[in-house]
Amino acid sequence: MDKTAVHDEFEQARRTFHQLLDGASGPDLRRASAGTRWTNRQLLFHMLLGYLIIRALLGLVRLFDRLPDGVSRRYAQLLNAGTVPFDAVNFAGSWLGGTVLPRRWMLALFDRTVAALHGRLDRETDENLARGMHYPTRWDPFFRDYMTLADVYRFPTQHFDFHRRQLTLSGE
Repeated sequence: MDKTAVHDEFEQARRTFHQLLDGASGPDLRRASAGTRWTNRQLLFHMLLGYLIIRALLGLVRLFDRLPDGVSRRYAQLLNAGTVPFDAVNFAGSWLGGTVLPRRWMLALFDRTVAALHGRLDRETDENLARGMHYPTRWDPFFRDYMTLADVYRFPTQHFDFHRRQLTLSGE
């Protein structure tokens, strides 16, 4: 894994997030996004959420990598079976966060999260980055059946870039 490339992706997403939020008017943020049930503001929070969940996903990989492969496979199957409730919670969380958090808090949270991810990535060894587990492929189009820590570090930017295309901001 090219850590420098991942660091660059994190920074590009951080700069873009700032540009998107700083450049959006109130009406822009309240406008419906394309292809989701969220407003642009709520979708921006959902894009931030992709980075926020990485800490938990990294911990899960560390746990499940130490167990027999079948354990994470069954766990992923269980999570796939719970896709409908997950989708409801995912929608509601992004709706709520994007509705109530002020812009400056979203920006600060994005900055702190990316800074923490930079630090964690710098401490990863090649051995750690090769650890992996099975994932619920029905939860996100970027989850694959089996993902390593290296894959997990790439996930939030893939998620961010995908949803960025759904924003309907004036300058986009």
